[in-house]
Amino acid sequence: MDFATDLAGIVLGGLSAGTVLFVVSVGLSVTMGLMGFVNLAHGAFAMFGGYVIVLAMNRANIDFVPALALGFVVTAALSVVLERLLYRRLYRAGELDQVLFTIGLIFIFIAGITIAVGPESQTLELPPALGGQFNLGFTHYRTYSIFLIVVGLVIAFGIWLVFERTRIGAQIRATVDNRRMAESLGINVDRLFTITFAFGSGMAALGGGLGAEFLGLDPQYALKYLVYFLIAVSVGGLGSVLGVYYAALLIGVLDFALKLYLPKGGTIFIYVLTILLLLWRPQGLLGRKET
Repeated sequence: MDFATDLAGIVLGGLSAGTVLFVVSVGLSVTMGLMGFVNLAHGAFAMFGGYVIVLAMNRANIDFVPALALGFVVTAALSVVLERLLYRRLYRAGELDQVLFTIGLIFIFIAGITIAVGPESQTLELPPALGGQFNLGFTHYRTYSIFLIVVGLVIAFGIWLVFERTRIGAQIRATVDNRRMAESLGINVDRLFTITFAFGSGMAALGGGLGAEFLGLDPQYALKYLVYFLIAVSVGGLGSVLGVYYAALLIGVLDFALKLYLPKGGTIFIYVLTILLLLWRPQGLLGRKET
């Protein structure tokens, strides 16, 4: 019984952590798949949005759900400004230029957050309804973790529905497959880039806020978790919502178990498995092979 309880705790804890990883990473997967832009600053948008959400709750006494919405909107708006003024100038630049630009942007975000808020870690105060334990029948587990898992399922299904069953989803898929053909069919690719970039950045902000309670939130957040975002995208496959979802949950469970049983260096197995998987399937789990 103890083993079953421990196993359930590992799986549930890993799934909740993986859900946060998915919410942040799915926007990076979509924007990189659509725009072909190496945006290493994606985690900076997650950090910025997380700060907006946490500070709105802690200092302005805004409730949890409105604070999440505020973080999404403010971060999406900021991303539109940066996309129009900066990112757009580098769409046709080389990958090295894009990497250097986005790494520089990360350090600007870090310095800005440190100056404006301070270097201290911020904590998310959960509303009473999400505190305590939830009875699952076979075990009790943190209500907030169960909430995150459910939210992740809803978001994954919602994004998949938009991409597979709506007009804008069809336009995004068409642009990913063949940008020139999409433009010849009358699709406004520049506007589509802006909308997609704003949505991806807003999702990153949402993940930054949702994960602040157990991941913490400090000015180094964008660098600290960057490798996890990139692993989730590369393992899941560029532009694949379900691929990133499965990859994020797998990474979450593995990371949770390894930190529990092998706290010193256990995460090296995640990197080794990532390398082996990408050697086998360079396009990721559900990514499409380039022809």
